[in-house]
Amino acid sequence: QVQLVESGGGLVQPGGSLRLSCAASGRTFSSYAMGWFRQAPGKEREFVAAIRRNGGSTYYANSVKGRFTISRDNAKNTLYLQMNSLKPEDTAVYYCAASTRFGGYGLHESYDYWGQGTQVTVSS
Repeated sequence: QVQLVESGGGLVQPGGSLRLSCAASGRTFSSYAMGWFRQAPGKEREFVAAIRRNGGSTYYANSVKGRFTISRDNAKNTLYLQMNSLKPEDTAVYYCAASTRFGGYGLHESYDYWGQGTQVTVSS
């Protein structure tokens, strides 16, 4: 089992940037594919981005492609999400997740462990 803790959320103006971090416990971080999801009020949790175990391949939802970048530092057991050109519709609770497999990277059920979430609010 791995425990995940997100940080870096907050209030930002439209067009601004934030970097989210997800710190993983234990020594097996590199064995997991990782993903970011988000959930806005009244909406289902949706896929944002995913990254393979070694960071060699990344995947993005169309809504964030070109604006967000997912990365990982396996030596630090940390996952990142750099968010640029933020829009009000990006407002949501953001969750990191870990998967022991990588089939269906955009599906909620493909992930085994989840963090508690961090709030991102984009507003003027």
